[in-house]
Amino acid sequence: MEFPTGYVTALDAMNRHVTSARPDAPVVVERTRRPLLTPTRQVTAVALRRLADRIQPRPVPRCS
Repeated sequence: MEFPTGYVTALDAMNRHVTSARPDAPVVVERTRRPLLTPTRQVTAVALRRLADRIQPRPVPRCS
């Protein structure tokens, strides 16, 4: 064979794929993760809104 490393790698990948669907295959419990960036996004949104309110031009006062 020209590429024994490739052959071994392909066999290993095939074995993992075929045996992964077996009933006794190891199962990894999927944990629900809370969003990590939610507080950061909220603080950023509030800061940007305040900055926009500060920068927004005021209406010209009317002369009576």
